[in-house]
Amino acid sequence: MLYRVEAADAFVSALLFRTLARSSLSDADRALTTTVVLGVLRHRARLDHALAGLLARSLETLPAAIRTVLRMGAFEVLELDRVPAPVAVSEAVALARRHGHAGTAGLVNAVLRRLVAEGPSPPPEAASDPIGHLSVVHSHPGWLVTRWVARWGMEETQALLAANARPAPATLRVNTLRTTRDDLIGLLRAHGLDAGPGIVPEAVRVHGSLIGRLPLYEQGLCAPQDEGAMLVVHALADAAVSGSTIVDACAAPGGKSLHLAALMANRGRVLAVDVHPGKAQALARRAVAFGATCVEVCNLDAQEIGQRWPGAADAVLVDAPCSGLGTVRRRPEIKWRIDEQSLVRGTQKQQAILRGAAGAVRPGGTLVYSVCSNEPEEGPEVVRGFLSAHPSFAFAPFAGTFPQVVGGHPVDGVEAGEAHLLPHRHGTDGFYIARLRRR
Repeated sequence: MLYRVEAADAFVSALLFRTLARSSLSDADRALTTTVVLGVLRHRARLDHALAGLLARSLETLPAAIRTVLRMGAFEVLELDRVPAPVAVSEAVALARRHGHAGTAGLVNAVLRRLVAEGPSPPPEAASDPIGHLSVVHSHPGWLVTRWVARWGMEETQALLAANARPAPATLRVNTLRTTRDDLIGLLRAHGLDAGPGIVPEAVRVHGSLIGRLPLYEQGLCAPQDEGAMLVVHALADAAVSGSTIVDACAAPGGKSLHLAALMANRGRVLAVDVHPGKAQALARRAVAFGATCVEVCNLDAQEIGQRWPGAADAVLVDAPCSGLGTVRRRPEIKWRIDEQSLVRGTQKQQAILRGAAGAVRPGGTLVYSVCSNEPEEGPEVVRGFLSAHPSFAFAPFAGTFPQVVGGHPVDGVEAGEAHLLPHRHGTDGFYIARLRRR
């Protein structure tokens, strides 16, 4: 899995879910597998720093498979008490021999044995190189640390980096078309899982084996979803009422469309739009499994929504494609794939989708724009550019069931029509949510 994430740009969350769901591993080994895979990705900079001091050549010049084996071995040696160091080294050598040759196996053996004996090199000094220090200690790329320190300062950045390095809580959204939160919690506990209410009315926080949850997913009783993503839908809660027409402009995989259908009690229309035919078909199947009969799946480019349904929607949700930097706790590979140039490149698409979808909002209707990122280029700058070119829209305060306090901390911007959710403050993934009203 780690090799596929690096060599084939696979997404670790989906890869783990699919692989573990069909594996015959014990619960303990599933947990260990998850810990190693996510741990290597979360702590990659620290592991690479430790390995660099023991290699005569750059780690990046090694074959990807051997680089992966070294990182796995270093993670188990440095971070996992439950795996004895000799076992970690022996297993890494066996893997290196299987995926390389005798020479690479010897290299892995020598490097990891030295790591066990000597320990890792210390990180850069905080006083002389604060960015390098944070980058290694909290395993984030230096360019990202630099921009966050410039925006939020050293203390706030350190808190965010530390939060990103911790596992995100496992949260489920209850499908209220089929069950209640209390009943779902009871079913989860009957499967031996620790479950309780989350911070959103439809949210359940759960701890325990994935296997115990799978039957409930398949029955359409719940779906894994971050509470920040649920709050995006609550930004539309006052419009998601019986008889409304709501467009979800970038709908796949469908979590927000199905959530809207549940809030509307299946009375009205949710037009779930996605440009990819395969994703649209999968979304339609999910809607059937969830009993969301008011969801109509449309294979359409989001930029054409305003032409297809001009002024026909009470509300439009644009949950735009973005870097995903707000989801690093769940998808730690993202921080190693994104650079500043890619942030700028993505804004053109976000602006085009927002412009195209806005034409479907009726006069007096609501337009919500969201990204699972806290980067200005993907959030506030996109919305302000849109507003300067579309004076018929303006910011509108959040209403209905959207909370002003999440996780014990105020949500900045709610009264002004912009909400900023941050992992270290609110316990959710990082989100920017803008709520606009058409005059």
